[in-house]
Amino acid sequence: MAESKNPLVEMRSISKRYGGVQALQDVDLDIFLGEVHALVGDNAAGKSTLVKTLAGAVLKDAGTITFDGRPVEIKEPRDAKALGIETVYQDLALADNLNVPANVFLGREATRRGPLAWLLDNRRMEDEARKLLSKLKINIPNIRQQVRFMSGGQRQSIALARCVCFNARVVILDEPTAALGVEETRKVYTLIRDMREHGLAVLLISHNLNHVFENCDRITVLKTGRLVGSHRVEETSQDEILRMIVSGVAENSAQKPPDHKWAAAE
Repeated sequence: MAESKNPLVEMRSISKRYGGVQALQDVDLDIFLGEVHALVGDNAAGKSTLVKTLAGAVLKDAGTITFDGRPVEIKEPRDAKALGIETVYQDLALADNLNVPANVFLGREATRRGPLAWLLDNRRMEDEARKLLSKLKINIPNIRQQVRFMSGGQRQSIALARCVCFNARVVILDEPTAALGVEETRKVYTLIRDMREHGLAVLLISHNLNHVFENCDRITVLKTGRLVGSHRVEETSQDEILRMIVSGVAENSAQKPPDHKWAAAE
């Protein structure tokens, strides 16, 4: 699916301070449907703080967020989820003692009326989970098995499927393949590309530029809490992005898209 012309999410002049540390300073970010957007930079660049601001896990000090053309306030995770913004952190937040359907529907379980009270509708959750896994081409032979016995790649896939199940429009991924082997990493990125083809917007934090250039459409570089610049993958190179990460200075200004605010780190 081709990416949309107008951004679904527009973050403007986002700032956040922790005591004496300026974690973010006037950062802009656009996120488009049908696009995998990588957020890169050294440690303490502000990547996690920026995505947590969008996810509702961190309250920004200043700046605005526009979603689908209208201003929004995201003060807590439920605000983000109500907009269709889902986040998968490195720890995945899976319940190891539960099976796949129970994890997919965790916190939003399907129920049915029983003789005396509402009961979990396990059959419905299992049927819906099977359909979802099939749609996303996720192969898990036994979805009734507890997830504690599953591989890292399978667990990551379950966490991603949980996002899609509840009509997410934006999926935020924090280092989704950090602890995975080569083959499991390949499968996770295949799933991420499939999510893009289904029209989702994917915002991805990664330190691996090889993975970024192989799987992403756009790259935004942060340095010490400031926006360095953004480039489409086909309009830049790994060497250029690496220089931006190290120096904090945007290069190749002729390739910057129109109507986008650019800032070089001081």
